[in-house]
Amino acid sequence: SFLDNLIFLNLLVVTIIYWASLVYSNLNFLGKIGFYGNLSANLLIFVLLGSRWLNFGYFPLSNLYESLMFLAWGITFISILVEDQSKIKIIGSITSPISLFISGFASLSLPESMQSPSPLVPALKSNWLMMHVTVMMLSYASLIVGSLLGIFFLVLVYGKNDQFNLQGNSYGNIFSKKASGNVAFYKTEAVFPSKSLIAEFSQTAPQSNFTRLSLLESIDNLSYRAISFGFPLLTIGIIAGAVWANEAWGSYWSWDPKETWALITWLVFASYLHSRITKSWQGKKPAIIASIGFIVVWICYLGVNFLGKGLHTYGQIL
Repeated sequence: SFLDNLIFLNLLVVTIIYWASLVYSNLNFLGKIGFYGNLSANLLIFVLLGSRWLNFGYFPLSNLYESLMFLAWGITFISILVEDQSKIKIIGSITSPISLFISGFASLSLPESMQSPSPLVPALKSNWLMMHVTVMMLSYASLIVGSLLGIFFLVLVYGKNDQFNLQGNSYGNIFSKKASGNVAFYKTEAVFPSKSLIAEFSQTAPQSNFTRLSLLESIDNLSYRAISFGFPLLTIGIIAGAVWANEAWGSYWSWDPKETWALITWLVFASYLHSRITKSWQGKKPAIIASIGFIVVWICYLGVNFLGKGLHTYGQIL
């Protein structure tokens, strides 16, 4: 449809502008254009889903096309919030290609039969639909954004094992007293604002290390915050799904492939948060766990639907 193509074109232009803002970093207006373009794409997706809801009279999360578009909406929404609070334009450069891919796959690759409106079967018509599916999709979006930031962190520190030392755990408390020429940490009260980031370095440290260390610290912190937001949503979504399953099929848990991979996803990100909170890990180790979580989320969301058999087969095409 026209709106599908407009969303895809919008995200394509946004991605190009964001990447251009990285190449031409002195042109600050490019980052602002990218941000508002991302906001425009978010509103267009909202209009698309809202129009389907109004025109066809059902909550638009009943097939793979609607699910993918809602996921794209969630990713753009989370990235807008994170970028607005952190003022780091590179956030949009990381997340906009994923939104572009999702939108393109939904509107250009899926067969028409999977894009057409298709209300749920009577057995699944329940108020739990909005609770379970909406919360799960928002959790996927937040976990994907957090995992992408973890992957980006690993890219930044690749080959630099001994050249930096991040200090401070997830709450901003220093846990290592080892002296270091170049360290970075952040205030306890900081959540996202980049102006709260502080870097200390020795008098001999070059000025370029200041920017790099501040970026590393903020990316590491933002990844943790995004995953911390998505994990409770994932937990609530799984619980709501169990209640809905009992109402529809008479069983809270049936070890359906989707349920099994949702549990695996939960365990992966639970281990990430456990390592951050109780072991004061940060930097490479939790970023590796987040990178694994990125793959697991996609297997849970799409892989199981495409290849597996079970009760969650709204996206099965193979």
